[in-house]
Amino acid sequence: MTIDWAAFTPWSALIGGVVIGIAAAILALFNGRVAGISGIVGGLLRPAFPDLTWRAAFIAGLLLAPAAYAIFRARPVVTIDAGYPTLIIAGLLVGVGTRYAAGCTSGHGVCGVSRASPRSIVATLTFMAAGVVTVYLVRHALNS
Repeated sequence: MTIDWAAFTPWSALIGGVVIGIAAAILALFNGRVAGISGIVGGLLRPAFPDLTWRAAFIAGLLLAPAAYAIFRARPVVTIDAGYPTLIIAGLLVGVGTRYAAGCTSGHGVCGVSRASPRSIVATLTFMAAGVVTVYLVRHALNS
């Protein structure tokens, strides 16, 4: 394995991580909620008025942030080496996994691990292991 040093961007990754951490901390401190995207979107699917506004604002921020970024920098070129059937199956599997884990990578991985939640640590380790196994199978075992 080699690192493509021309594409290695530690500063933007660090800044992005800090921004995500600050957003999660603000939501927890001022709203008492965990910044888990699956839970936030799930709450929009069964709306209750007091929660509806902050949930909608949070999702709007996620959708509008790339547009704001594009004002200052060129958007990166994104290449997805998979067809629509693969993407649909992958999305469904991620959705099922989030339901079984009672949360997603943002809720467990960012917020739960930072709170030293044993359940979140186990969930995050499971997410990571599943990702490693999937990449190995797709790129090495099945593609041979």
